Amino acid sequence: MKFARSTCGPCPVREQCTSGKAGYRQLTLHPKAMTEALRTARADQAGRDWQADYALRCGVEGTIRQAVAVTGSRRARYRGLAKTHLEHVYSAVALNFHRLHAWWHGRALDRRRTSHLARLELTLAA
Repeated sequence: MKFARSTCGPCPVREQCTSGKAGYRQLTLHPKAMTEALRTARADQAGRDWQADYALRCGVEGTIRQAVAVTGSRRARYRGLAKTHLEHVYSAVALNFHRLHAWWHGRALDRRRTSHLARLELTLAA
């Protein structure tokens, strides 16, 4: 739905309504079924059950990201189910050792990426 330029042009509060360069406001309305689905999904997301499930999902995704970063397990290095399974077992053991080492030494598991420039600043500041 588009409003005509003659409607929006002379309006004294047009700058508060739209920042479009065309000079008129455009409004998008979704079909009723889609709007109701969005409202239902947003209402579900406000509940504690959904948030608990999402927190669990975040933990699983973090574990997968860590496994990929530590062991490089995005692609299998070998062909065949037996060798691929063995690679997955070794990757899991390596990840457990990595976590144990971090826990024994009191270090955080997930160190955020530091850019080369930030590392240079840290070395110059020390």
